[in-house]
Amino acid sequence: MPADITSPSNERIKWLVRLRARRHRDAEGVFVVEGERLYTRALAAGMTPEVTFVVSGSDIETQGTTLTVVEAALDRASYRKRSEGVIAVFPQIETRLSAWRPPGDAVFLVGENIEKPGNLGAMLRTAAAAGAAGVVATGGDIDVHNPNVARASTGALFTVPLAMVDWDELEQWLRSSSTRIICATPSGTTTLWETDLTGQLAFVLGAEDEGISERALAIADTTVSIPQAARLVDSLNVSVAAGILLFEARRQRT
Repeated sequence: MPADITSPSNERIKWLVRLRARRHRDAEGVFVVEGERLYTRALAAGMTPEVTFVVSGSDIETQGTTLTVVEAALDRASYRKRSEGVIAVFPQIETRLSAWRPPGDAVFLVGENIEKPGNLGAMLRTAAAAGAAGVVATGGDIDVHNPNVARASTGALFTVPLAMVDWDELEQWLRSSSTRIICATPSGTTTLWETDLTGQLAFVLGAEDEGISERALAIADTTVSIPQAARLVDSLNVSVAAGILLFEARRQRT
């Protein structure tokens, strides 16, 4: 049986190419997922694709509207220039902080000015592994629906609550939920290992080149540092620091 789409110049393929750009994704309220592993994890998380494009003859199980495509056409549409057999378009995830209903005694990650999609994705992946209640992106213009966020998160984007807010809204929400604010900075007043990390709290981490803003430091209940063996580097990668913080909090709670 012939494929539904046989030409890289097909209008549906051109549409997928346009969705590489953030302005088009945001205008339509969608984002793109590539590859069988991410696609199946999105489905397992209960997400419903608007449309799925799959290489003709593939045995990938799909849901909803599905179009078969010749490989050359799907490669043209791929964000990475070579498809992995399936590309799907999903509605954008909910990113309003007001929609969160966290459990008591929760731990959150706040990433300030985290503009690299790969870093945000890695933070989501780390948050999922450590059992964090959610991740907040603030202080920057991060594209949370960039394909590299989903890829670096290995699917945690679909399961870990993610919010995008400014500091005014974030501070109000943290205070109203009695969440302790802990800023991680090399100049912290105490080390991570000496700090009580029980109870509801939010770890605030900044971009490696800028650190945490004065605004964040001004509202912090505590500042902590992660001791390093030697000062041969300026800072840890933000997702590495997040992992150390989250798993120490998990250790203290278990």
